[in-house]
Amino acid sequence: MKRKLVMATLSLSLVFSTYTVSAETLSSIKEKKEKNRSEQTEKQGELKKNQNQQDHTLDQIQKLESSIDKTLKDIGNKKESIQETKASIEKLKKEIDVLKKRIKERDALLKERVTSMYESGGAVNYLDVVLGSKDFGDFLDRVFALNVIAEQDKAILEEHKQDKESVEKKKGQVESELLSLNSDLTELEGLNQKLTDQKKQKNALLAQLETEEDHLHDHIMQLDETNELLSAQEAAIKAEIERAKREEAERKKREAEARAAAAAAAEKAREEAAAREKNKSNSGSGSGSSPAPTPPPAPTPAPAPVSRDFIMPSQGFITSGFGNRSAGMHYGMDIAQGGSTVPIVAAASGTVTRAYYSSSYGNVVYITHYINGQLYTTLYAHMRSTPAVSQGQSVSQGTFLGYQGNTGASRGQHLHFELHKGPWNGSKSNAVDPRPYLQ
Repeated sequence: MKRKLVMATLSLSLVFSTYTVSAETLSSIKEKKEKNRSEQTEKQGELKKNQNQQDHTLDQIQKLESSIDKTLKDIGNKKESIQETKASIEKLKKEIDVLKKRIKERDALLKERVTSMYESGGAVNYLDVVLGSKDFGDFLDRVFALNVIAEQDKAILEEHKQDKESVEKKKGQVESELLSLNSDLTELEGLNQKLTDQKKQKNALLAQLETEEDHLHDHIMQLDETNELLSAQEAAIKAEIERAKREEAERKKREAEARAAAAAAAEKAREEAAAREKNKSNSGSGSGSSPAPTPPPAPTPAPAPVSRDFIMPSQGFITSGFGNRSAGMHYGMDIAQGGSTVPIVAAASGTVTRAYYSSSYGNVVYITHYINGQLYTTLYAHMRSTPAVSQGQSVSQGTFLGYQGNTGASRGQHLHFELHKGPWNGSKSNAVDPRPYLQ
């Protein structure tokens, strides 16, 4: 009874703690929104001065990113075309080899025929062959034989002519294919150079953008974007806490059902043991007292499954960690791996706060998590294309979000991942090193 009372007290404490944390968090977000609105009013004039230039530069960057994607596709198609041309050339060469072999064999046969004709004194005297017939039947046989020989000679010569023409034709095709191949290789070289130039141009524009906005490379966003994110975060936190409460209620329900099943099994085992002992006592009455029955041991509960609160959001090497750098504070870690389709997944279950295109983060996803009474926010930036999830969506750990990319203020394909212990804010005061949480 006391134990139940203690458990009930702890549960109530946890619930009140949850509501307190939730209320404090939402209040803090509202304060930050008000502060941002004040700053926005003060800096409105300053922002207007360079906003047009920044928008123009960002528009150029987005167009370049689209152009780079098209160039990559063109390079892939051209490589495929080159492989097909090479395969076609190899096929034609094999066909030419077969024809040359046939021509060589037929040349030997014709040479043998010519030699035979020379040794016999020249061409066959058809009149002598016909007049030398013994009878009319022999005459017909000889005429038929002469016709067959003539037709065979004609067919051999015709095939010889066709094969030689075919060889010349296929040689012409090979030369044409080689010209096409060389043209494709030259075009491929041009596409690769175009891709290099496009990347240089994008990097130059990024450098220009960083000059216009000193902290752009540190992923500091516009005040409008920050306010929109904070507003979305309010809704996400409420939804996430509700989701966590539902999951907790379901977990407690499953545990209660498991305990009830275990208790029922134990009670049934005790009853069966008592019945067996009673039958044993009745069958052996009068032979002396028997020892009291030993109750069966309670069933051992199954071990709780081992789970990790956070998993690695993508495969690859950590190319830049959390902490101060020469360019300023890096509030997350960068994960990169070669290949055009490196998937990104949710590090933990939660609610999608925002999924959109940011001027600094590129294609980015924010997820709010409520784990063991603690609020967390994770951020996944620079994804290749539009995120695979949407704002307000509830996601499970491991849910596919998109692919590593190079959008926004980025200088190469990678995932920029941030972990905030608490709600996200513009100053990133809640940002923590993600690595200890991912071990």
